[in-house]
Amino acid sequence: MSARITRVSPEQLHETPGYHHITVVEAGRTAYLAGQCPLDRSGSLVGPGDLDLQTDQVAANARIALEAVAARPEHVVRSVIYVCSDDRDVLGTVWHRLTHSVIGPAFTTASTLLGVAQLGFAGQLVEVDLTVALPG
Repeated sequence: MSARITRVSPEQLHETPGYHHITVVEAGRTAYLAGQCPLDRSGSLVGPGDLDLQTDQVAANARIALEAVAARPEHVVRSVIYVCSDDRDVLGTVWHRLTHSVIGPAFTTASTLLGVAQLGFAGQLVEVDLTVALPG
């Protein structure tokens, strides 16, 4: 049985830039992807100091992880985006780049965008954490 996914944004809550306030998943299996980092296959940081290149690498890595469990971006039910910045414009730039990336539909679900002081790898500027309702 395939998971049924319903996304809801109550009229009483503020409008969003594309995500939904609530995602409900009924039945099915769930996959929790580790935070996807801007690392290449050899574990080297991609695009030191370049937020756009790092964001693109994170999206590419997340796409590979989704495909590994036979899922697509539309199956994502929760996303958390971490950006090393306290500048709202920088956070907005990452949001825009991700929503227009190869995994863009993943961010129409319940999403959180956070500015943080530091991430796990030296020079890392962005990371994406995804939860997926696996298809039948």
